[in-house]
Amino acid sequence: MLLIGFGGALRRSELVALDVADIEDAETGLLVMIAIARGDIACPVKALREWLDAAGIAAGPIFRPVDKADTVRDSRLTDRSVANIVKAYAKRAGFDASAFSGHSLRAGFLTSAAGKGASIFKMMDVSRHKSVDTLRGYVRDAELFKDHAGAGLL
Repeated sequence: MLLIGFGGALRRSELVALDVADIEDAETGLLVMIAIARGDIACPVKALREWLDAAGIAAGPIFRPVDKADTVRDSRLTDRSVANIVKAYAKRAGFDASAFSGHSLRAGFLTSAAGKGASIFKMMDVSRHKSVDTLRGYVRDAELFKDHAGAGLL
């Protein structure tokens, strides 16, 4: 779920709204509402396929609650659950969980893409932002010191 949310720069509400019928495998990635590229290090396409196979999900909601007996429920995961899962995995990775939220998947994708020099227009294609000004905040944070006017002066 985390890889799909990050790979698609999805809002948590978009993530939990996904049904199996909404996805289509493609050679270079996964078509959802948008295209999600395959990854070399952590692949959202492979991870999603593994989840669906392991959970026996062929139709209906993709992301579902798992109870304490490790039974996958038929219901849809809530957007609040996405936030809780993001926080739990951030903590497992050694980060301060309070600094993360459900929005961290979307924000993390955009900040990472900007840091790698992705085209702002390609980023907007993935994130579905209508305004460059809205997306600009993510890019500004990622490029705070890149080509800084004061670099090399001191």
